[in-house]
Amino acid sequence: MEYDVIVIGGGQAGLAVAYALKEKKKTLILDENEQTGDSWKKRYDSLQLFTPRNYSELFDFKFRGDPKGFPHKDEVVSYLQEFEIKNQLSVLHNQQVIKLSRGNDQTFRVITQNQTYMVKNVVIATGAFHNPFIPDIHDHSIPYMIHASAYKNPTQIPQGDVLIIGAGNTGIQIAAELSKSHTVMLAKSKPIKSIPHSLAGKSLFWWLETFRITKASPSSIVGKMLRKRDPIIGDDYKIVKDQVEILGRVRQIIDGQVHIQDTLPKKVTSIIWATGYRNNYSWIDIDGVIDDHGKPIHRFGITEIKGLYFIGQSWQSKRSSALIYGVSGDAKMIAKEIL
Repeated sequence: MEYDVIVIGGGQAGLAVAYALKEKKKTLILDENEQTGDSWKKRYDSLQLFTPRNYSELFDFKFRGDPKGFPHKDEVVSYLQEFEIKNQLSVLHNQQVIKLSRGNDQTFRVITQNQTYMVKNVVIATGAFHNPFIPDIHDHSIPYMIHASAYKNPTQIPQGDVLIIGAGNTGIQIAAELSKSHTVMLAKSKPIKSIPHSLAGKSLFWWLETFRITKASPSSIVGKMLRKRDPIIGDDYKIVKDQVEILGRVRQIIDGQVHIQDTLPKKVTSIIWATGYRNNYSWIDIDGVIDDHGKPIHRFGITEIKGLYFIGQSWQSKRSSALIYGVSGDAKMIAKEIL
């Protein structure tokens, strides 16, 4: 079958743009996972979204359960699977794209491990968070080290002092959970700001929507401020402040000791790197798509290459672009451009 559009990646961003196109274009999603929602299923057991259900929805497709409650990761998996089925989206799983190139006829060649597709429009929906990143500041001398993407629950962490490096939402949530069973330290690289789930009886996201903060563009004054110091959302930071020793930036880890800014070296049994992710776009064989820092070159997801788009990027067009509910607007924008 010939397709008008191929979407690479079947997470919420890929599903959203396929939904926005489904009435007008034959669209196929190629996803490397075994089933829809696998990227959520693989994350740590206790993971809950910091956005309530009514702010975790694609388009007008409702989340089951209390709209003001916070969904568990397994609910997100079920939600995305139901969204795919109910909207009859075409998804092929276990299809990793190993090369994307472009011919002289302006047609894209999308190559998987067992198939080649020729198509005029490609949307890259592999997301803003893909390959776990661990900075090269250690000598492997700590007995137990994992990235936060490999963390499941406290039972896998050996007894003893645990250092979590990285104080974003993931690092804070893991620190709060581990503090119930382990001695935990948390290393931060910048001051931590925290905002509760609700203010004056209203959801935080109601306030953010009302004052249009979720729609702040990357280049706006608000956008620039938030990108420098995005706050921690929820109540976990209260637990961390009471139960966890908060340290400064880790400079290096050598000979079993962690050297930290403005304090004496620490000895720990385990380290969890909550240091984020980096995308690997080495499979894209098209000039002018990725910059020297490995980041996509685009404006609101639209590249300078006709027919090639990105979706699901952090701050793609606004603050909420990388959140489930925020991707719908970007999907409409990309679909409109394709149409």
